[in-house]
Amino acid sequence: MSDTEKVPDEGSAKEVTSRLTSASAIKTHLTLVVGLALCAVAFWFELSRAEGGNELSWAYVFEWPLLALFAIYMWWKILHPGFTIRRPREKPGVAPEYQRMLEAWEGEVRKLEMDRKSEESQSPQADDALNRDDE
Repeated sequence: MSDTEKVPDEGSAKEVTSRLTSASAIKTHLTLVVGLALCAVAFWFELSRAEGGNELSWAYVFEWPLLALFAIYMWWKILHPGFTIRRPREKPGVAPEYQRMLEAWEGEVRKLEMDRKSEESQSPQADDALNRDDE
């Protein structure tokens, strides 16, 4: 094994550690903890009111846990910018019955490109010949 294979990538480990323990990250963690505590207290309060007969409080019983989940989601997104769980889109393939048609079209495109390049390479020579005739 080479030395580069034996040593783990220290740069990414330091980046993750600093991202999770920096001053702004600690503030983000504390904000989440306070927010989750408030959601738990509000949930407990609304649950006791709902069980006491207040019909409207049942809506809040379900709303506070959803707000807590949203807070956790936003906390994750703040600490992991650019993270996505989406898979990259695959380029759609050509149906087998149209493969020969695609190959013929690509051949025509290559032919047209070669013709364009040959015309461009001949064009400056023709201009030079015309310029010489004028002198």
